[in-house]
Amino acid sequence: MFPATLLLVAGCLLAAPPEAGQGAPQAQARAEPRDASADADWILARLARPVPMRTGFVELRGSALLKKPLRLQGEYRRPAEDTLVREVSAPYVETTTIRAGEVVITRAGKSPRRFSLARVPELAGLQASFGALLTGDRAQLERTYRLAVDGTRARWTMTLTPRDAALAARLQGVTLYGRGAELRCIETQPARGQTQRTLLAGAAEAAQGVTAAGALATLCYGGAKPQ
Repeated sequence: MFPATLLLVAGCLLAAPPEAGQGAPQAQARAEPRDASADADWILARLARPVPMRTGFVELRGSALLKKPLRLQGEYRRPAEDTLVREVSAPYVETTTIRAGEVVITRAGKSPRRFSLARVPELAGLQASFGALLTGDRAQLERTYRLAVDGTRARWTMTLTPRDAALAARLQGVTLYGRGAELRCIETQPARGQTQRTLLAGAAEAAQGVTAAGALATLCYGGAKPQ
């Protein structure tokens, strides 16, 4: 598992809609002027979600060895404050669990693969910084990333660029795409290799049945579902 993958495991959990009785952030977003400029504090306040949470995802993973990007789908879960789970249901079945500083990857018919985050310090830093996203802690997040925000509260982007040279050697940056209080897509650009996109929430729902890479990219950027 390389850093961008762990980033997605943590980041995707931000997109889960609140459970019953937890809709205040979305209601507040609707009450505010949608043409007002977005800023980091406003976005982080709306993305923070208490546990438990879960959300479906559709992920495009590019590779020079593939004729077209690999399309994965499944669900992200955050059942407890210290636990992140990524369950892939297609085109294969795999579960990745991050808990207590350890990553466990399981597949049917195979022995679980385990490794400690302590073996790869930049991975531990990623877990801590995206935990800051989950709680809306801007100060903690900015210890690892430089933040840049563009757009309005109705449709915004937030780009995270690594400060640390070791992390930057693996990860060029991450861009979050959202509408109001909903995070709809995470675009991850590794230092080497192709961009990865993960569609979440409403964008993942709209992506059902869509296979063309260009159409999925349009959904990531906030466009309508192709007819």
